[in-house]
Amino acid sequence: MTRLLIVNADDYGLTTGVCRAIVRAHREGIVTSTSALALGPAFASCSTMLNDVPDLGVGVHLAVVGEDPPLLSRSEIPSLVDRDGRLPLSWRRFLPRACTGRIAVDDLRRELNAQLDVVSDALPGRTLTHLDTHQHLHLWPPFGSLVIELARERGIPAVRVTRSVGHGGRSLVVNQLGRRFAAKASAAGLRTTDVFAGFDEGGMLVTDALERTIDRVAATNAHSAEIGVHPGEDGDADLARYEWGYRWAEELDALMSAEARDAVERNGFTLGSYSALSAGRS
Repeated sequence: MTRLLIVNADDYGLTTGVCRAIVRAHREGIVTSTSALALGPAFASCSTMLNDVPDLGVGVHLAVVGEDPPLLSRSEIPSLVDRDGRLPLSWRRFLPRACTGRIAVDDLRRELNAQLDVVSDALPGRTLTHLDTHQHLHLWPPFGSLVIELARERGIPAVRVTRSVGHGGRSLVVNQLGRRFAAKASAAGLRTTDVFAGFDEGGMLVTDALERTIDRVAATNAHSAEIGVHPGEDGDADLARYEWGYRWAEELDALMSAEARDAVERNGFTLGSYSALSAGRS
């Protein structure tokens, strides 16, 4: 039995340095997949880099929170933005509005379709492998249902199911919502991995932490798994505006390390993208 491991680098397009790091982590390390961020300031200028890495799976990192502005104007998506046309900075601001009915699903649909159009237009002929979301907002059921709907409409065969390895209340909620989303995705004919890691460890998969995560994922005996990672370049000044506390450059080093490659091999994983999962090779 082949065991598939997808190592997916989020936020392609965030900065030029992040884009270069993702490409390098694919060429020289264990990254097999990336999620393109249409709102990222560097996506337009760096999308052509993806032409040089045809084996790198490319999905879309749908975003309706964060530091960067949406693609559409305030008049087109009024419930998603403030009076200055800015998105909520994080899920902590988005979810209270969403759960009290102040987010219009039609506004979400318009903005997400615009993001999908931008990525598709920038990568003509490239088959998009999967969808996921910035800050895992598709765990909110109406958002998750919309993501599934868009994947089916666009012929995108797979979606991420976020899972947590923690034991607190937040982890219990994440896993409960993740199970519901996975069931909906499966019923819609979409593929998902059996295991996901990177929610609790976001931005911190450095040195031996990445190796331990690969070992932990392998210990589940899952047929397929995704590890979400965030490589970047050392000294990237453009990352200063993203106060996420991520250890970007250290993640890049870990992804290119011999220890990471050894962990993949000793656990019997085959590295691949969501296209391998969708083809039933897991």
